[in-house]
Amino acid sequence: MSKPPFTQEPHKCALPIPPCPLRACLLTGYCVVYNVSKALANPRADRGLRRAPTSSPYLETASVCLGRFRGFIGRTNSLIPSTGNIPARREVLFTADGQPILVAGSGTLGWDQVASNLIEAGEDALVLNSGYFGDSFADCLETYGARVTQLKADVGAAPSPADVETALKSKPFKLITITHVDTSTGVLSDAKGICDIVKRVSPDTLVILDGVCSVASEEIRFDEWGIDVVLTATQKGLGTPPGLSVLCVSQKALKVFETRRSPPSSYYASWKRWLPIMKAYESGNAQYFATPPVNLIYAFNASLQAITRAAPSLDDRFKMHKEASQRLKKALEDLGLRQVPLDPAFAANGMTAVYYPDGLMASDVLPKLVKDEIVVAAGLHKDIKDKYFRIGHMGLSVVDPSRGDLDRVITSLQHIFG
Repeated sequence: MSKPPFTQEPHKCALPIPPCPLRACLLTGYCVVYNVSKALANPRADRGLRRAPTSSPYLETASVCLGRFRGFIGRTNSLIPSTGNIPARREVLFTADGQPILVAGSGTLGWDQVASNLIEAGEDALVLNSGYFGDSFADCLETYGARVTQLKADVGAAPSPADVETALKSKPFKLITITHVDTSTGVLSDAKGICDIVKRVSPDTLVILDGVCSVASEEIRFDEWGIDVVLTATQKGLGTPPGLSVLCVSQKALKVFETRRSPPSSYYASWKRWLPIMKAYESGNAQYFATPPVNLIYAFNASLQAITRAAPSLDDRFKMHKEASQRLKKALEDLGLRQVPLDPAFAANGMTAVYYPDGLMASDVLPKLVKDEIVVAAGLHKDIKDKYFRIGHMGLSVVDPSRGDLDRVITSLQHIFG
């Protein structure tokens, strides 16, 4: 007796199966990248979203999506033009001679690069702490042997200029770190003002700006302000999937690196290995240290081209982020909701952190937003983690207002809280 033909049982998965992203971007001009927790993708899988979402979908343009697929489809062109597209990376930060460094890794790897290349064991670092990421940067620096002094602000605030000046006068610091936008609180630090204080009080101190949540959505003028390192990642304002650690390093910081007494304290993060790679690609030649994330580099290059070569201009892009931020924050204020930043002047333009009304919590709000196909992030700061949520409004959702993303968010919030 012959056996019946084999039939594969349907695959049982709690996550929805998204459409082919390549086809989606060709049809719609943009692509939603699904990068969410099980609870967020399917609320029924975790009743009432008791688990906070760990990450969220983000939008990318069709050109960025197609860039990601070039490595899968086949590399018809050399990787050199994309990896060596240094001018576009400089333009985003308004620098003439800053040295970009592009390494496979998350934004966190930027901390390791700073700690292992610019500071040596026993040297002093001043960390301006406006939230969760100040704590983490301090921890990273201490891991590499730095003596860290933290200036911690109250939740929703940044260290005051007077406190920064007093600290800088207390002893010589090798570097000072600023979290430009702390994603845990939505606080925007006055990077320019702090740079001015450093120039006046402690000009030898290197200024390190953590711009993971600010590059391409907040104004950063690298040369004019006197910044020595901007470290960032690709998945926020730069509109590219996560996985690239992006830095820009001043000539002053490079000289400090070149004259350090001891070798860099990391193997993978050592600029001794990465600087020759960057310089080779910028000159039009390939060089190898570690396998590059080809798809991400193509995608990042496509996004940079859109940001620096197409409308809106960089200045208009910053203006649009401010306008979108003000509009959302005004809508929240009209609903009687209180923001985490204590001073509106220091609230980020690419995100908003807002407290739940008294008596409500994440399980009362987040599932309703998900039903409206809106993804937000739960609280992150340990002192207020269960009391607030965070809304991202940066990149494509802001610079292409015809999509109506902000309108949908405001309408949904009005329906929930109105």
